[in-house]
Amino acid sequence: MAIKGAIPVRFEDVFPHGAYAVNVTPVLDFERSKGGAQVQARDRVTNDPVWAVEVYDADSEVRHQDRSVKVKIAAAQQPVLPDAMPGLPFRPIEFERMTVRPYVTDKGRLAYSYSARGVKTPGGKPAPAAASAKGQG
Repeated sequence: MAIKGAIPVRFEDVFPHGAYAVNVTPVLDFERSKGGAQVQARDRVTNDPVWAVEVYDADSEVRHQDRSVKVKIAAAQQPVLPDAMPGLPFRPIEFERMTVRPYVTDKGRLAYSYSARGVKTPGGKPAPAAASAKGQG
């Protein structure tokens, strides 16, 4: 039996030591971004713009090249990262309703594409959506 689509996973299983957010950027639709125009990718199901949250895995035993990952979020507004903690260069973050899609890279390496439905402060409430995604479309 084949598994179709994304596989639901818990945040705690993907990032058992936590994760730290760096930034949020629009995901570009490379097929539609031609001639200098940058077109933001849209989710196939919701048609919402797709955003990438760059995070660092807090597990000290993760290989250096695997420490930074991007988690995609389809949302009408740019996701707002949790507030930074004093003295830390990154923002502790948790993702809600995560999924993973395993795939094989062109170099034959197993890789994972992560998605989530939202972000929140660790142990806290969901982060509010941005008031405006101005200039992000």
